[in-house]
Amino acid sequence: MFVWNIDPNFFHIPDLVPLLGGRGIRYYGVLFALALMVGFSIWQWQMQRSGRTKAQAERLLTVGVIGVIAGARLGHCLFYEPGRYLKNPISILYFWEGGLASHGATIGLILGLLYYARAEKMPLAEVMDRFAMPTAWAASLVRLGNFMNAEIVGRRTDVPWKVKFPRHDRGMLELCDQCGDGANQLCAYVGERCYSLANVPWRHPSQIYEALMGFAILGILFWVDRKYGERRPLGLLGALFFALYFSGRFLVEFFKEYQTLNAGLTMGQYLSLPFLIGGFVWIARIAQHPLPQAIVKPKA
Repeated sequence: MFVWNIDPNFFHIPDLVPLLGGRGIRYYGVLFALALMVGFSIWQWQMQRSGRTKAQAERLLTVGVIGVIAGARLGHCLFYEPGRYLKNPISILYFWEGGLASHGATIGLILGLLYYARAEKMPLAEVMDRFAMPTAWAASLVRLGNFMNAEIVGRRTDVPWKVKFPRHDRGMLELCDQCGDGANQLCAYVGERCYSLANVPWRHPSQIYEALMGFAILGILFWVDRKYGERRPLGLLGALFFALYFSGRFLVEFFKEYQTLNAGLTMGQYLSLPFLIGGFVWIARIAQHPLPQAIVKPKA
């Protein structure tokens, strides 16, 4: 058990630097950039191994980034704080205020991959196969970024590996009048003593659970890919990712603090169910009617 109270800024830009001086570069931003760079390298390797060109692989970059960022932002605004953002729709564009949702990013990415598949005349299942490992990698690094920011924390617990998140819980107390039931429950629990570290609640490090889950899924996908290579059935990696990741996400949600709902299943669990079920149905169809990887004609 330990207290996690690290400065979320990786480093600060000196005041002497024009325009950017005095700003902090967050660990989250660094990890997000690393997720994109390494994820794109994995995607490029998968595409070129199949006989497709480097230029064809690079054409996904803009579509993928727009799909992920736009989907993540809209997902947060519509799934988790619809009342706030529907009253002031222009605030949806205020990315600097934070608020991204992984399920929204998934939907945005699927739409982007669908557009890309049609533009490049590739089977959507093949595109998802080749994007499965980069997605598992990126999802893991984003959760590490959440941990560095002390956000999306776990529920209160007394397990031996429990963690305190003073930045999160003190911030919740300060916003008690605006944050609804979750903040009110926190206030009732710690009262005015929240600013005493001894009274900050112990929590599950659920961000670490989810990051480790993502790395484990990445390992499974890599093992399957190494075992079968280009001989694997079409759609196998994509189906495995959906089934494994969203099953794990559903389970991890039992340890995460409620973000919008206050009882029963979390919003994340409700949003995971369609992807989870779809993944297992897809695996069942592949088992019954396996299709070989498409014979490709590289497109310049």
